[in-house]
Amino acid sequence: MEYSDFIHNIKPIACVISVDLLPEGGFGEIRILDANERYRKTVTDDPSKFIKDTPYTDWIRRDHNFEGMVYETVDTGKPLHAYVDAAYFKSWMELYMMPLISPFEDKACVLFSYDMTPKADAAKLSDVSPDSASFVLQSCIKLRETPDFDQAVNAIVADIREFCNARHSTILLTDFEKKTCSVLADDYVKDGKEPPMEEFLDDHFFDIIETWPRLIDGSNCFIINNEYEWKHARDVSPEWVKSLEDADVTNIVIYPLISNEETIAYIWAVDFDRDKTLHIKEVMELTTFLLTAEISNHLMVEKMKIMSSTDLLTGVLNRNAMNNRISSNDTGEEVIGLPFGVFFVDVNGLKVVNDTKGHIAGDELLKDVSKTLVEIFQGHEIYRVGGDEFLVMTIGVDKEHFEKLEAELISKAERPGHANYAYGAYYCGDSKDIRKAMQIADGKMYENKEEFYKRHPELEWDRQMSRKNGG
Repeated sequence: MEYSDFIHNIKPIACVISVDLLPEGGFGEIRILDANERYRKTVTDDPSKFIKDTPYTDWIRRDHNFEGMVYETVDTGKPLHAYVDAAYFKSWMELYMMPLISPFEDKACVLFSYDMTPKADAAKLSDVSPDSASFVLQSCIKLRETPDFDQAVNAIVADIREFCNARHSTILLTDFEKKTCSVLADDYVKDGKEPPMEEFLDDHFFDIIETWPRLIDGSNCFIINNEYEWKHARDVSPEWVKSLEDADVTNIVIYPLISNEETIAYIWAVDFDRDKTLHIKEVMELTTFLLTAEISNHLMVEKMKIMSSTDLLTGVLNRNAMNNRISSNDTGEEVIGLPFGVFFVDVNGLKVVNDTKGHIAGDELLKDVSKTLVEIFQGHEIYRVGGDEFLVMTIGVDKEHFEKLEAELISKAERPGHANYAYGAYYCGDSKDIRKAMQIADGKMYENKEEFYKRHPELEWDRQMSRKNGG
């Protein structure tokens, strides 16, 4: 059959594709047999220079998802329609693939047609199967009705795994700047054989994650569902593919969640039902579209919470966090349990350093003291409550442990090569009056500070300035 007359009578952008049928089974090279004028204009400035029956990669960059859809159309012998985020083109693409009767014994033929829009079309996004629409609607309801965000997202991931009939489904948060990742939601078959995703997150796992953009390569997802896709994944990320093969993974689909051109997470399903591939892609495409905005907003809110309660210089909690903590105790919203201990720490000589060496040097003193406190009081509440003052609360610690912490704090108060500090401590085993405990510890700290300046009269000026400034 000659396709030239046929293709030039199609109004939308269209071309006829051939696919090599390999003798051992499977599919090979994809070529463009012919294309109409509109298609030619999309791949070359001069349509007259278009050459028939050439590899498709002569005209557009290689796209493994595109190849997968072509192979799927040939394999199933059924039409394929999809509305996808064509990330490389920064557009959304509505595409159609139709299997054709081939005049060749060793090639299959497919009609490919598409249209592109710069932004997602809500009507087209919603033009999905009833099952997919119902799934996404339920996800929206869970996100709105469940007050606990983590609980809602975990429920959605569990639904995705069930919809895909998959063995495992996960959302993994990523930070490419810090090269870190963490599990946001995880659901898997509880048969004692499948470990949670957390067990795979070693120090080298982010090295694997950094290969995924090359696998996705300008598309909106990556699927490993046939030997061709396994080979491509093996070429790009051999270590990851080996781990999948060792775990007897048969297929996997991965979608990135991209917000403001930054990949904030990945969502995937492992060992999904091959017969539902099109529906699974449809559901995950829409769910990813929905979750990206929700997770991005959640991360922003969490970041704002951290910024509002964290001292940006030292990384410990700030005075605002301490005030909220004490207020919550006063109102009974979050009572500080017994027994508890309070430590006050004040940096010695900070004023002198600021005035003689500059505030950058003074900041280093503050960071040095905060580092010492974190080393001593790891797991306890550490606050920077003033310019040179820190407060530590130890909750649920017995007297013996409290005294060990106090002894370590004292031993590091005047170390050579480190910032010196004054300290005061108070242990409370029966009273719930946290404010009184803080007042007593603060008083002891100032007594200790006076003793320090008596031993170091050369810093008398610093003491006078501290008093003048209320420190």
